[in-house]
Amino acid sequence: MPGRLQDKVAIVTGSSSGLGRAIALAYSAEGAHVVCADLVPNARMDVVIDQEQGKPTHEEIGKSGGKSIFVKTDVGDVESVESVVQAAVQEYGRLDIMVNNAGIAIMKDGLKLTHEESDDTWNRTMLINSTGVFYGCRAAIKQMMKQDLHPSGDRGWIVNTASMLGLVGFAGATAYAASKGSVVLMTKSIALEYAPHKIHCNCLCPGFVNSAMIKLLTDDKATQDHLTAHHPWGRLGEPRDVARAAVFLASEDAAWVTGVPLPVDGGYTAQ
Repeated sequence: MPGRLQDKVAIVTGSSSGLGRAIALAYSAEGAHVVCADLVPNARMDVVIDQEQGKPTHEEIGKSGGKSIFVKTDVGDVESVESVVQAAVQEYGRLDIMVNNAGIAIMKDGLKLTHEESDDTWNRTMLINSTGVFYGCRAAIKQMMKQDLHPSGDRGWIVNTASMLGLVGFAGATAYAASKGSVVLMTKSIALEYAPHKIHCNCLCPGFVNSAMIKLLTDDKATQDHLTAHHPWGRLGEPRDVARAAVFLASEDAAWVTGVPLPVDGGYTAQ
């Protein structure tokens, strides 16, 4: 039985670990051809978690019989982002799905109040989390606009990774929250602009997910317990929770869905 994303061509940025790895593997399991885009093919070993052990994402896909390539990509560099789109088209002939997932949370010294935050942290966070998403959306749209419609009648699917912190505030994370809030409104604006052209644009707003990004926080049991207590579902998220939502947003099941910031947060933002 064909998968929900059968033969669609997808780019997933930040594919080597965390949510990106889970999304890339889930897309392949649903029949997509996946271009894995990241700075390196392997997860960073200094913060790796159990789910990221094993082969690079594109090799895991190949081992399972799927089609995938790795393209070194720096989402903060516009030429690098445009190059990964070109690589996808060269390898598979078109681009159907763009997942702008790569992101950073700079907290090596813990959470910082706004007056303590450095210019470097603000600028780097906005470059990767906000400007990088813009570069990815723009490059994907340029390609989608000049290719034939998908057999579904749609032209393309863009899935951006924002955060529940793009919907509600969080003390000690002003730069991160601001960057993710910009992704939410960027997603809505793009959805309005390109709905007439049948390009979907939605974003995921995960809660705290058990991934390398928050490992420095969850390594401390008291902090992990504190974060868990704020999720009504009673646990932190897992990358697969977000990946399942990412499949939905790139499938025909979401045929009439665009401009949506979708919380995947165990009820956090319902409070």
